[in-house]
Amino acid sequence: MPVPDDLTGGTVSYFAAAVVRGPKGWSASSLELRGVTDVEDVADRLRDVDPDAEVSLLFIEADDEYFAILRLDEGTDLRVFASDAAFAEESRLGSVLLADLEDAVVRPPIPDDDDDFDAEFSDPAELDIEPVGDADLLSDLGISARRLIALCAQDAHLPSDITAEICQILGCLDEVEELREA
Repeated sequence: MPVPDDLTGGTVSYFAAAVVRGPKGWSASSLELRGVTDVEDVADRLRDVDPDAEVSLLFIEADDEYFAILRLDEGTDLRVFASDAAFAEESRLGSVLLADLEDAVVRPPIPDDDDDFDAEFSDPAELDIEPVGDADLLSDLGISARRLIALCAQDAHLPSDITAEICQILGCLDEVEELREA
């Protein structure tokens, strides 16, 4: 959805899917981000989707270039991850989401014995991107920090590809794809 970007004077195209897990499983809905003023405002909108959700995730794809995830557990403990710190510099939406993370570029160690992801990826310092935030925010759901960063680092992957792969692992791909097709 193209929206005006007050910071650049242009427009930013984004897709925002709120995916929540309750007692009956995953459900998804689109989330309007127009007019948000800070990351807590975004978190409040995510909480409103299902105030009783065990886990609430917000997948944001911007301009076919940037990817971000926000996570709330039982409506609290906000955690944020983004594929590249440049997102904050290049759009108002990115600056809103990542304002508190400017000095939190992710450089996790990549252990040799981490065999949960077979990718051409060994040293985060060699990336062309600067992942920022809590790369471990999906580890309890089956996606390690290493795997998340590797997904973001693959040149051939669009943000929509990353969302699809994560949602496939989580078991909510059909719900998100229905939103994308609507």
